[in-house]
Amino acid sequence: MRNDENTIICRCEDLTLARLRQLIAEGYTTLDEIKRISRAGMGPCQGRTCRALIEREIANLTGTPIKDQPPAKYRQPCQPVKLAAILGGEPHAKDS
Repeated sequence: MRNDENTIICRCEDLTLARLRQLIAEGYTTLDEIKRISRAGMGPCQGRTCRALIEREIANLTGTPIKDQPPAKYRQPCQPVKLAAILGGEPHAKDS
């Protein structure tokens, strides 16, 4: 990774390397903490492009190897809903 402070780490949420380093210096040292404070990994790509970059920077700045960092939590939707139900074209299962 380039060491330019303006390098975009999370394209979906516009998180720069400078901002990521600032957050780590403030004490946010896990992927979940970074995610909650910056929304990194919560955009359309769901962290597929930024997760590894963030983990690597946490490892570099804290000295914690990636394999020793706690894994991020992923939450599934509570109940699957058909798109037609959201758009109003079909009654929800509880309404029938």
